[in-house]
Amino acid sequence: MKGVYKMTINKQHLHELIDAIEPTEFETLYRVLIRFVPDDIATPDEVEAIRIGQAEFERGETVSFNDVDWS
Repeated sequence: MKGVYKMTINKQHLHELIDAIEPTEFETLYRVLIRFVPDDIATPDEVEAIRIGQAEFERGETVSFNDVDWS
């Protein structure tokens, strides 16, 4: 790649780019970025759902799978 400048991209550069994006474009950016997150890493929404589920379980607000009436 003679004559082409290649910069090293780091998280700081990406943060600066995100800071420059209009809030109306956040959903689009999220949809692009989430594709790069490995499946075994929970998204913020999943982490929140897990936290809520754990709190419900601790308060005894959950139902056992075997106690569900499937009829």
